[in-house]
Amino acid sequence: MKEANSMRDPNPMKQLLCQMDYSKISLGNLFIVSLLFAGVLYICIWSPSRSNPLLPYQKPQRICPHTRLKTIKLPIDELELALEEAAMPNKTVIIAVVNRAYVEQSIKADTTMLDLFLESFWLGEGTRPLLDNLLIVAVDQTAYDRCLFKRLHCYRLLTDGVDFATEKVYMSQDFIKMMWRRTNLLLDVLKRGYSFIFTVVQLLGVQDRLMLRPGLGVVGVPQAVRPFSLYIDFGHWKSLQDTDVMWMRNPFMMLDKNETEDLQISVDEYNGDPRSQKNLINTGFYFIRSNNRTIDLFRKWYGMKDNSTGMKEQDVLLELMRKGIFKQLGMRVKFLDTQYFSGFCQDSKNIWSVTTVHSNCCRHIDAKVSDLKFVLRDWKRFTALKAKYPTMGRNKTMTYRWSPHNACKNSWKQEHNTSN
Repeated sequence: MKEANSMRDPNPMKQLLCQMDYSKISLGNLFIVSLLFAGVLYICIWSPSRSNPLLPYQKPQRICPHTRLKTIKLPIDELELALEEAAMPNKTVIIAVVNRAYVEQSIKADTTMLDLFLESFWLGEGTRPLLDNLLIVAVDQTAYDRCLFKRLHCYRLLTDGVDFATEKVYMSQDFIKMMWRRTNLLLDVLKRGYSFIFTVVQLLGVQDRLMLRPGLGVVGVPQAVRPFSLYIDFGHWKSLQDTDVMWMRNPFMMLDKNETEDLQISVDEYNGDPRSQKNLINTGFYFIRSNNRTIDLFRKWYGMKDNSTGMKEQDVLLELMRKGIFKQLGMRVKFLDTQYFSGFCQDSKNIWSVTTVHSNCCRHIDAKVSDLKFVLRDWKRFTALKAKYPTMGRNKTMTYRWSPHNACKNSWKQEHNTSN
Protein backbone atom coordinates (compact mmCIF):
# COMPACT_ATOMS: atom_id res chain seq x y z
CA MET A 1 0.00 0.00 0.00
CA LYS A 2 2.80 2.42 0.87
CA GLU A 3 4.49 1.53 -2.38
CA ALA A 4 1.33 2.34 -4.35
CA ASN A 5 0.87 5.64 -2.53
CA SER A 6 4.45 6.63 -3.15
CA MET A 7 4.05 5.93 -6.88
CA ARG A 8 0.80 7.95 -7.13
CA ASP A 9 2.00 10.87 -5.10
CA PRO A 10 5.75 10.92 -5.09
CA ASN A 11 5.89 14.66 -4.23
CA PRO A 12 2.59 16.20 -3.08
CA MET A 13 3.98 19.73 -2.84
CA LYS A 14 5.37 19.66 -6.37
CA GLN A 15 2.08 18.34 -7.74
CA LEU A 16 0.18 21.16 -6.04
CA LEU A 17 2.49 23.76 -7.54
CA CYS A 18 2.04 22.27 -11.00
CA GLN A 19 -1.72 22.42 -10.69
CA MET A 20 -1.53 26.07 -9.60
CA ASP A 21 0.72 26.97 -12.57
CA TYR A 22 -1.67 25.27 -14.99
CA SER A 23 -4.64 27.15 -13.53
CA LYS A 24 -2.79 30.44 -13.86
CA ILE A 25 -1.90 29.72 -17.46
CA SER A 26 -5.50 28.76 -18.30
CA LEU A 27 -6.92 31.85 -16.64
CA GLY A 28 -4.32 34.04 -18.28
CA ASN A 29 -5.06 32.64 -21.72
CA LEU A 30 -8.78 33.07 -21.17
CA PHE A 31 -8.28 36.66 -20.05
CA ILE A 32 -6.12 37.48 -23.08
CA VAL A 33 -8.61 35.92 -25.51
CA SER A 34 -11.50 37.76 -23.85
CA LEU A 35 -9.61 41.02 -23.95
CA LEU A 36 -8.80 40.63 -27.65
CA PHE A 37 -12.40 39.75 -28.49
CA ALA A 38 -13.72 42.75 -26.54
CA GLY A 39 -11.24 45.04 -28.27
CA VAL A 40 -12.20 43.88 -31.77
CA LEU A 41 -15.90 44.14 -30.93
CA TYR A 42 -15.43 47.66 -29.52
CA ILE A 43 -13.54 48.89 -32.58
CA CYS A 44 -16.07 47.47 -35.03
CA ILE A 45 -19.20 48.91 -33.41
CA TRP A 46 -17.77 52.08 -31.94
CA SER A 47 -19.53 55.33 -32.86
CA PRO A 48 -19.28 58.91 -31.55
CA SER A 49 -22.42 58.38 -29.46
CA ARG A 50 -20.65 55.49 -27.66
CA SER A 51 -17.36 57.31 -27.13
CA ASN A 52 -15.58 57.01 -23.82
CA PRO A 53 -16.46 60.01 -21.66
CA LEU A 54 -13.17 59.67 -19.80
CA LEU A 55 -11.12 60.53 -22.87
CA PRO A 56 -10.74 64.26 -23.61
CA TYR A 57 -11.01 63.91 -27.40
CA GLN A 58 -11.84 61.12 -29.78
CA LYS A 59 -12.02 61.48 -33.51
CA PRO A 60 -14.81 59.40 -35.07
CA GLN A 61 -13.23 56.55 -37.02
CA ARG A 62 -14.20 53.08 -38.19
CA ILE A 63 -11.71 50.56 -39.43
CA CYS A 64 -13.97 47.59 -40.07
CA PRO A 65 -14.65 47.47 -43.81
CA HIS A 66 -17.73 45.28 -43.43
CA THR A 67 -19.71 47.63 -41.17
CA ARG A 68 -22.86 49.21 -42.72
CA LEU A 69 -23.11 52.04 -40.17
CA LYS A 70 -20.72 54.30 -42.03
CA THR A 71 -22.13 57.72 -43.06
CA ILE A 72 -20.58 60.55 -45.02
CA LYS A 73 -21.83 64.11 -44.44
CA LEU A 74 -21.18 66.53 -47.26
CA PRO A 75 -19.97 70.05 -46.45
CA ILE A 76 -22.77 72.55 -45.77
CA ASP A 77 -22.81 75.58 -48.07
CA GLU A 78 -23.77 79.09 -46.93
CA LEU A 79 -27.36 78.85 -48.13
CA GLU A 80 -27.98 75.53 -46.37
CA LEU A 81 -26.45 76.90 -43.18
CA ALA A 82 -28.63 80.02 -43.34
CA LEU A 83 -31.76 77.94 -43.97
CA GLU A 84 -30.98 75.54 -41.12
CA GLU A 85 -30.53 78.44 -38.70
CA ALA A 86 -33.78 80.17 -39.67
CA ALA A 87 -36.12 77.25 -40.35
CA MET A 88 -38.87 75.97 -38.09
CA PRO A 89 -38.71 72.31 -36.99
CA ASN A 90 -40.89 71.37 -39.99
CA LYS A 91 -38.39 73.03 -42.38
CA THR A 92 -40.50 76.10 -43.04
CA VAL A 93 -38.83 79.49 -43.37
CA ILE A 94 -39.83 83.09 -44.14
CA ILE A 95 -37.76 84.61 -46.94
CA ALA A 96 -37.55 88.34 -47.68
CA VAL A 97 -35.37 89.96 -50.35
CA VAL A 98 -33.79 93.41 -49.92
CA ASN A 99 -31.30 95.68 -51.60
CA ARG A 100 -29.48 98.85 -50.60
CA ALA A 101 -32.33 101.12 -51.62
CA TYR A 102 -34.49 99.55 -48.91
CA VAL A 103 -32.03 99.50 -46.03
CA GLU A 104 -30.74 103.08 -46.34
CA GLN A 105 -32.75 106.25 -45.83
CA SER A 106 -33.25 108.61 -48.72
CA ILE A 107 -32.83 112.35 -48.15
CA LYS A 108 -36.59 112.82 -47.80
CA ALA A 109 -37.24 109.80 -45.57
CA ASP A 110 -36.80 109.40 -41.83
CA THR A 111 -36.87 105.60 -41.89
CA THR A 112 -36.24 102.71 -44.26
CA MET A 113 -38.46 100.08 -45.80
CA LEU A 114 -36.62 97.34 -43.91
CA ASP A 115 -37.15 99.19 -40.61
CA LEU A 116 -40.88 99.48 -41.29
CA PHE A 117 -41.04 95.81 -42.21
CA LEU A 118 -39.34 94.79 -38.96
CA GLU A 119 -41.46 97.22 -36.93
CA SER A 120 -44.58 95.48 -38.19
CA PHE A 121 -43.28 92.25 -36.64
CA TRP A 122 -42.90 94.10 -33.33
CA LEU A 123 -46.38 95.65 -33.47
CA GLY A 124 -48.29 92.73 -34.97
CA GLU A 125 -50.28 90.11 -33.09
CA GLY A 126 -48.27 86.92 -32.63
CA THR A 127 -45.58 88.04 -35.07
CA ARG A 128 -42.56 88.71 -32.85
CA PRO A 129 -41.47 85.05 -32.56
CA LEU A 130 -41.52 84.79 -36.36
CA LEU A 131 -38.39 86.95 -36.57
CA ASP A 132 -36.50 83.83 -35.50
CA ASN A 133 -37.65 82.21 -38.74
CA LEU A 134 -37.01 85.18 -41.04
CA LEU A 135 -34.17 84.87 -43.55
CA ILE A 136 -33.15 88.14 -45.20
CA VAL A 137 -31.71 87.62 -48.68
CA ALA A 138 -29.51 90.60 -49.53
CA VAL A 139 -28.75 91.21 -53.20
CA ASP A 140 -25.88 93.63 -52.52
CA GLN A 141 -23.16 94.07 -49.89
CA THR A 142 -24.68 97.14 -48.22
CA ALA A 143 -27.97 95.34 -47.62
CA TYR A 144 -26.08 92.31 -46.30
CA ASP A 145 -24.02 94.44 -43.90
CA ARG A 146 -27.14 96.17 -42.61
CA CYS A 147 -28.82 92.80 -42.10
CA LEU A 148 -25.87 91.54 -40.06
CA PHE A 149 -25.87 94.77 -38.04
CA LYS A 150 -29.49 94.10 -37.07
CA ARG A 151 -28.50 90.57 -36.03
CA LEU A 152 -30.96 88.85 -38.34
CA HIS A 153 -30.55 85.64 -40.31
CA CYS A 154 -28.83 86.83 -43.48
CA TYR A 155 -27.79 85.39 -46.83
CA ARG A 156 -25.87 87.23 -49.55
CA LEU A 157 -27.19 86.50 -53.04
CA LEU A 158 -24.46 86.94 -55.63
CA THR A 159 -25.00 87.60 -59.32
CA ASP A 160 -21.98 88.19 -61.53
CA GLY A 161 -21.80 91.41 -63.47
CA VAL A 162 -24.82 93.19 -61.97
CA ASP A 163 -24.92 95.89 -59.30
CA PHE A 164 -28.18 95.41 -57.42
CA ALA A 165 -27.52 98.18 -54.88
CA THR A 166 -29.66 100.88 -56.50
CA GLU A 167 -33.37 101.04 -57.18
CA LYS A 168 -33.81 99.38 -60.55
CA VAL A 169 -35.66 100.87 -63.48
CA TYR A 170 -38.73 98.75 -64.05
CA MET A 171 -38.29 96.22 -66.87
CA SER A 172 -34.66 97.22 -67.45
CA GLN A 173 -32.27 94.36 -68.16
CA ASP A 174 -30.81 94.59 -64.65
CA PHE A 175 -34.30 94.58 -63.12
CA ILE A 176 -35.32 91.48 -65.06
CA LYS A 177 -32.04 89.72 -64.29
CA MET A 178 -32.52 90.44 -60.58
CA MET A 179 -36.04 88.98 -60.64
CA TRP A 180 -34.94 85.79 -62.40
CA ARG A 181 -31.95 85.35 -60.10
CA ARG A 182 -34.38 85.48 -57.21
CA THR A 183 -36.61 82.84 -58.81
CA ASN A 184 -33.64 80.53 -59.28
CA LEU A 185 -32.71 80.93 -55.61
CA LEU A 186 -36.23 79.96 -54.53
CA LEU A 187 -36.07 76.89 -56.77
CA ASP A 188 -32.88 75.93 -54.97
CA VAL A 189 -34.62 76.35 -51.61
CA LEU A 190 -37.48 74.06 -52.68
CA LYS A 191 -35.08 71.41 -53.94
CA ARG A 192 -33.43 71.40 -50.51
CA GLY A 193 -36.76 70.39 -48.96
CA TYR A 194 -37.72 73.75 -47.41
CA SER A 195 -41.23 75.17 -47.61
CA PHE A 196 -41.43 78.93 -47.29
CA ILE A 197 -43.40 82.12 -47.14
CA PHE A 198 -41.88 84.49 -49.64
CA THR A 199 -42.22 88.24 -49.27
CA VAL A 200 -40.28 91.06 -50.84
CA VAL A 201 -39.26 94.06 -48.78
CA GLN A 202 -39.29 95.72 -52.21
CA LEU A 203 -37.07 95.67 -55.24
CA LEU A 204 -39.28 97.94 -57.31
CA GLY A 205 -38.10 99.96 -60.26
CA VAL A 206 -39.22 103.47 -61.07
CA GLN A 207 -40.72 103.28 -64.56
CA ASP A 208 -43.74 101.36 -63.28
CA ARG A 209 -46.36 100.47 -65.88
CA LEU A 210 -50.01 99.77 -65.50
CA MET A 211 -51.34 96.29 -66.11
CA LEU A 212 -53.21 96.36 -69.37
CA ARG A 213 -54.64 93.71 -71.61
CA PRO A 214 -55.95 94.59 -75.07
CA GLY A 215 -59.71 94.89 -74.92
CA LEU A 216 -59.85 94.67 -71.13
CA GLY A 217 -58.49 98.03 -70.03
CA VAL A 218 -56.46 98.75 -66.93
CA VAL A 219 -56.39 95.85 -64.47
CA GLY A 220 -55.43 95.67 -60.81
CA VAL A 221 -55.36 99.46 -60.22
CA PRO A 222 -57.72 101.39 -57.95
CA GLN A 223 -60.01 103.85 -59.74
CA ALA A 224 -58.36 106.72 -57.88
CA VAL A 225 -54.98 105.81 -59.33
CA ARG A 226 -55.91 104.93 -62.90
CA PRO A 227 -56.24 108.51 -64.27
CA PHE A 228 -52.67 109.29 -63.31
CA SER A 229 -50.94 106.53 -65.20
CA LEU A 230 -47.91 107.60 -67.20
CA TYR A 231 -46.88 104.35 -68.85
CA ILE A 232 -49.09 101.82 -70.59
CA ASP A 233 -47.84 98.68 -72.32
CA PHE A 234 -49.92 96.72 -74.82
CA GLY A 235 -49.68 93.00 -75.50
CA HIS A 236 -48.57 91.69 -72.08
CA TRP A 237 -49.74 91.70 -68.53
CA LYS A 238 -47.56 94.26 -66.73
CA SER A 239 -47.34 94.42 -62.98
CA LEU A 240 -47.22 97.61 -61.01
CA GLN A 241 -45.03 96.31 -58.27
CA ASP A 242 -43.35 93.69 -56.40
CA THR A 243 -44.44 94.29 -52.84
CA ASP A 244 -43.76 95.80 -49.44
CA VAL A 245 -45.64 93.82 -46.83
CA MET A 246 -46.52 94.79 -43.28
CA TRP A 247 -47.33 91.81 -41.03
CA MET A 248 -50.21 92.79 -38.74
CA ARG A 249 -50.94 89.24 -37.59
CA ASN A 250 -49.30 85.84 -37.82
CA PRO A 251 -50.15 84.73 -41.39
CA PHE A 252 -49.70 81.06 -40.53
CA MET A 253 -52.93 81.32 -38.53
CA MET A 254 -54.87 82.28 -41.68
CA LEU A 255 -53.11 80.09 -44.23
CA ASP A 256 -54.68 76.72 -44.98
CA LYS A 257 -52.93 74.05 -42.91
CA ASN A 258 -53.99 71.27 -45.27
CA GLU A 259 -50.75 69.83 -46.63
CA THR A 260 -52.41 69.10 -49.96
CA GLU A 261 -52.37 72.85 -50.67
CA ASP A 262 -49.23 73.31 -52.75
CA LEU A 263 -49.34 77.07 -53.25
CA GLN A 264 -51.23 79.87 -51.49
CA ILE A 265 -50.64 83.19 -53.21
CA SER A 266 -51.74 86.81 -52.79
CA VAL A 267 -53.69 88.75 -55.39
CA ASP A 268 -54.09 92.41 -56.31
CA GLU A 269 -57.88 92.15 -56.50
CA TYR A 270 -59.85 89.18 -55.14
CA ASN A 271 -62.86 88.00 -57.15
CA GLY A 272 -64.42 86.00 -54.30
CA ASP A 273 -63.35 82.53 -55.47
CA PRO A 274 -60.20 81.09 -53.84
CA ARG A 275 -59.83 78.59 -56.72
CA SER A 276 -60.48 80.94 -59.63
CA GLN A 277 -57.50 81.42 -61.90
CA LYS A 278 -59.05 84.69 -63.02
CA ASN A 279 -57.63 86.24 -59.86
CA LEU A 280 -54.69 88.51 -60.69
CA ILE A 281 -51.79 86.93 -58.79
CA ASN A 282 -49.06 88.86 -57.03
CA THR A 283 -45.79 87.08 -56.29
CA GLY A 284 -44.97 89.53 -53.52
CA PHE A 285 -46.45 87.22 -50.87
CA TYR A 286 -47.06 83.50 -51.12
CA PHE A 287 -46.66 80.28 -49.17
CA ILE A 288 -45.37 77.26 -51.06
CA ARG A 289 -44.71 73.72 -49.89
CA SER A 290 -41.68 71.80 -51.04
CA ASN A 291 -42.68 68.78 -53.11
CA ASN A 292 -42.16 67.38 -56.60
CA ARG A 293 -45.05 69.40 -58.03
CA THR A 294 -43.82 72.76 -56.79
CA ILE A 295 -40.23 71.99 -57.78
CA ASP A 296 -41.44 71.17 -61.30
CA LEU A 297 -43.40 74.43 -61.36
CA PHE A 298 -40.33 76.48 -60.50
CA ARG A 299 -38.22 74.57 -62.99
CA LYS A 300 -40.69 75.31 -65.78
CA TRP A 301 -41.06 78.88 -64.57
CA TYR A 302 -37.33 79.55 -64.47
CA GLY A 303 -36.85 77.69 -67.74
CA MET A 304 -38.95 80.33 -69.48
CA LYS A 305 -36.59 83.20 -68.68
CA ASP A 306 -34.78 83.13 -72.03
CA ASN A 307 -38.01 82.86 -74.04
CA SER A 308 -39.89 85.70 -72.36
CA THR A 309 -38.33 88.88 -73.69
CA GLY A 310 -39.86 91.98 -72.16
CA MET A 311 -41.59 90.06 -69.37
CA LYS A 312 -40.54 89.75 -65.79
CA GLU A 313 -40.98 86.60 -63.76
CA GLN A 314 -44.43 87.44 -62.35
CA ASP A 315 -45.77 88.04 -65.86
CA VAL A 316 -44.38 84.67 -66.96
CA LEU A 317 -46.01 82.82 -64.04
CA LEU A 318 -49.31 84.50 -64.84
CA GLU A 319 -49.08 83.36 -68.46
CA LEU A 320 -48.20 79.82 -67.35
CA MET A 321 -51.23 79.82 -65.07
CA ARG A 322 -53.48 80.98 -67.91
CA LYS A 323 -52.16 78.10 -70.02
CA GLY A 324 -53.07 75.54 -67.34
CA ILE A 325 -49.70 74.79 -65.74
CA PHE A 326 -51.25 74.19 -62.31
CA LYS A 327 -53.63 71.56 -63.69
CA GLN A 328 -50.89 69.93 -65.76
CA LEU A 329 -48.75 69.47 -62.65
CA GLY A 330 -51.67 68.34 -60.48
CA MET A 331 -51.23 71.28 -58.12
CA ARG A 332 -53.72 72.62 -55.62
CA VAL A 333 -53.51 76.41 -55.60
CA LYS A 334 -55.40 78.79 -53.34
CA PHE A 335 -55.74 82.51 -54.03
CA LEU A 336 -55.72 84.57 -50.83
CA ASP A 337 -58.66 86.78 -49.90
CA THR A 338 -57.73 90.47 -49.65
CA GLN A 339 -59.89 90.70 -46.51
CA TYR A 340 -56.99 88.95 -44.81
CA PHE A 341 -54.05 89.53 -47.17
CA SER A 342 -54.77 93.06 -48.32
CA GLY A 343 -52.98 95.84 -50.15
CA PHE A 344 -53.30 99.34 -51.49
CA CYS A 345 -54.98 97.98 -54.64
CA GLN A 346 -57.80 96.58 -52.51
CA ASP A 347 -57.89 97.49 -48.81
CA SER A 348 -59.29 95.09 -46.26
CA LYS A 349 -62.53 96.41 -44.78
CA ASN A 350 -62.15 94.35 -41.60
CA ILE A 351 -59.25 95.37 -39.39
CA TRP A 352 -60.16 92.56 -36.97
CA SER A 353 -59.06 89.99 -39.51
CA VAL A 354 -56.46 91.74 -41.68
CA THR A 355 -53.21 89.79 -41.59
CA THR A 356 -50.88 91.54 -44.02
CA VAL A 357 -50.94 94.88 -45.84
CA HIS A 358 -48.82 95.47 -48.87
CA SER A 359 -48.09 98.65 -50.78
CA ASN A 360 -48.99 97.53 -54.26
CA CYS A 361 -50.41 100.01 -56.77
CA CYS A 362 -47.68 102.47 -55.83
CA ARG A 363 -44.92 103.89 -57.96
CA HIS A 364 -41.75 104.39 -55.92
CA ILE A 365 -40.04 103.86 -52.58
CA ASP A 366 -40.56 107.24 -50.94
CA ALA A 367 -44.31 107.07 -51.55
CA LYS A 368 -44.48 103.54 -50.18
CA VAL A 369 -42.55 104.45 -47.04
CA SER A 370 -44.80 107.45 -46.44
CA ASP A 371 -48.07 105.53 -46.78
CA LEU A 372 -46.89 102.45 -44.91
CA LYS A 373 -46.02 104.68 -41.95
CA PHE A 374 -49.70 105.66 -41.90
CA VAL A 375 -50.66 101.97 -42.00
CA LEU A 376 -48.60 101.30 -38.88
CA ARG A 377 -49.98 104.43 -37.23
CA ASP A 378 -53.54 103.26 -37.96
CA TRP A 379 -52.70 99.86 -36.53
CA LYS A 380 -51.29 101.34 -33.33
CA ARG A 381 -54.42 103.44 -32.88
CA PHE A 382 -56.60 100.40 -33.37
CA THR A 383 -54.68 98.27 -30.86
CA ALA A 384 -54.76 101.13 -28.32
CA LEU A 385 -58.54 101.45 -28.69
CA LYS A 386 -58.97 97.70 -28.41
CA ALA A 387 -56.98 97.69 -25.16
CA LYS A 388 -58.97 100.63 -23.77
CA TYR A 389 -62.37 99.27 -24.80
CA PRO A 390 -62.21 95.46 -24.63
CA THR A 391 -65.84 95.05 -25.70
CA MET A 392 -65.40 97.21 -28.80
CA GLY A 393 -66.34 95.36 -31.94
CA ARG A 394 -66.99 92.13 -30.09
CA ASN A 395 -68.47 90.57 -33.21
CA LYS A 396 -65.26 91.60 -35.05
CA THR A 397 -67.08 92.91 -38.08
CA MET A 398 -66.49 96.61 -37.35
CA THR A 399 -65.77 98.55 -40.51
CA TYR A 400 -62.51 100.47 -40.28
CA ARG A 401 -61.35 103.16 -42.66
CA TRP A 402 -57.61 103.21 -43.31
CA SER A 403 -55.83 106.50 -43.89
CA PRO A 404 -55.87 107.35 -47.61
CA HIS A 405 -52.80 106.30 -49.55
CA ASN A 406 -52.18 109.81 -50.83
CA ALA A 407 -48.44 109.51 -51.42
CA CYS A 408 -48.90 106.45 -53.61
CA LYS A 409 -51.82 108.07 -55.41
CA ASN A 410 -49.77 111.17 -56.12
CA SER A 411 -46.73 109.14 -57.13
CA TRP A 412 -48.41 108.51 -60.48
CA LYS A 413 -48.51 112.23 -61.24
CA GLN A 414 -44.82 113.00 -60.84
CA GLU A 415 -41.44 111.99 -62.09
CA HIS A 416 -39.16 110.24 -59.65
CA ASN A 417 -35.42 110.48 -59.12
CA THR A 418 -33.76 107.25 -57.98
CA SER A 419 -30.71 108.95 -56.50
CA ASN A 420 -30.56 109.62 -52.80
